[in-house]
Amino acid sequence: METPGAQPYPASLDIEYPDRELSRLTTLVRIILIIPVAIMLSLLSGFGGTHSDGSTGISAGGGLFLATVLMILFRQRYPRWWFDWQLALTRFTIRVETYLCLMTDEYPALEEEQSVRVDLTYPDVKADLNRWLPLVKWLLALPHYVVLVVLSLACLFCVIASWVAILFTGRYPRSLFDFNAGVFRYWLRVIAYGWLLTTDRYPPFSLKA
Repeated sequence: METPGAQPYPASLDIEYPDRELSRLTTLVRIILIIPVAIMLSLLSGFGGTHSDGSTGISAGGGLFLATVLMILFRQRYPRWWFDWQLALTRFTIRVETYLCLMTDEYPALEEEQSVRVDLTYPDVKADLNRWLPLVKWLLALPHYVVLVVLSLACLFCVIASWVAILFTGRYPRSLFDFNAGVFRYWLRVIAYGWLLTTDRYPPFSLKA
């Protein structure tokens, strides 16, 4: 847990709750509607990359990760254009995954943030990042992955329950929405630390904003 008065974590996610009736039709066939944009995301991310579980988290090509490690290790640099690409890919990925998880019925846009807002703080590598830490961050993050596997399974059951709820009521239960948003937020912080390498600040064990 983060201590009171601590600076906000340098990876943030806000998903706007759809306080309205959602489309029952698109909810029913969401698994089909997602196919074109999922293919596009796979091509952008690269096959065989680093993936979270099937419904949450960030997808990033393994080549991007290794290249980032080398840039920080040998050059102590994180080029702005490279960071911007990683951020844009992260935003698009989360838009696709929140759509798949029924948290919005807006089809994922290629550029607009829509109801999903993701932000990563651009690092000053020499001042903010330890050049050797990328070699072991994946290991240091292991406790988080254990917790996130359990949370992601719970998230999957929440999505199934929400699917039924939307079909019958047109609404996404607020408690389930908040829990799923928290899991997405948790994944983002861990991926920013362990794989995007944009921060050395250890992620809190928390679903809170």
